[in-house]
Amino acid sequence: MKALLDRARSFKRRVDFESDEYRKLAVGQFPEALFITCSDSRVIPALITGARPGEIFELRNAGNIVPPHDAYGAASGEAATIEYALEVLGVQDLVVCGHSHCGAMGALKHGADLSGLPRVDAWLDYARPALEPVLGGDGGDPALREVVQLNIRNQLAVLRDYPVARQQLDAGRLRLHGWYYEIDTGKVHELDADGGFQVHGS
Repeated sequence: MKALLDRARSFKRRVDFESDEYRKLAVGQFPEALFITCSDSRVIPALITGARPGEIFELRNAGNIVPPHDAYGAASGEAATIEYALEVLGVQDLVVCGHSHCGAMGALKHGADLSGLPRVDAWLDYARPALEPVLGGDGGDPALREVVQLNIRNQLAVLRDYPVARQQLDAGRLRLHGWYYEIDTGKVHELDADGGFQVHGS
């Protein structure tokens, strides 16, 4: 924690806040994409994408799960973030980025006993039914590629049911993207039109 605190204290000295880039941030934000990904500390959207401050709007939670738009009734952090990004910020690209070696997906895959983590268990219930075909089994792949990639597809399907997203999609003002990030290699696999994930060369 001391190292984090020291870097926070020296942040203003390390960054040129007199530059136009940072002055513009005080005027408002104009992100290019809404990036929905896992809370996992090994997944850093700005590092993966090379994004500068103000370029991506982030939504992070365990397992990059998008609950059904009416799951919470009147309010939810996920629904509020999606609504704000699309309606207020006018974001035109939305990325759901899952990752290898995901703890949330691993717990689902292996049927982990989550009785001591009732809220985690309830949260994962949003993803569990649609992942049923790939849960259980020998669990020989530590990267959990099959489970994570199916979860990405499933969350994109849930997003399409959000009224605000459906309206933007129908109007041609929104593009949905699925990414699978490999923690151990740094590779980003992109979901293609055929439903597969491909690594594109630079």
